[in-house]
Amino acid sequence: MALSISAVVLLAIVVFLLIKKSGLKGGHAVVCILLGFYLAASSIAPTISELTTNIAGMIGSIKF
Repeated sequence: MALSISAVVLLAIVVFLLIKKSGLKGGHAVVCILLGFYLAASSIAPTISELTTNIAGMIGSIKF
């Protein structure tokens, strides 16, 4: 059985857990979110997207 989850949902869960368990402040999380928005609008966005797609493909091809 394959489990598919959006990267946005996965990252939101990670940020939530960091806020609750590791002491990440809400302000820091907002800065991280704003950085993500600015990166998405930058010229490096296609490279980041290609990198994450390739990494997801590599993880998806691992046989357990």
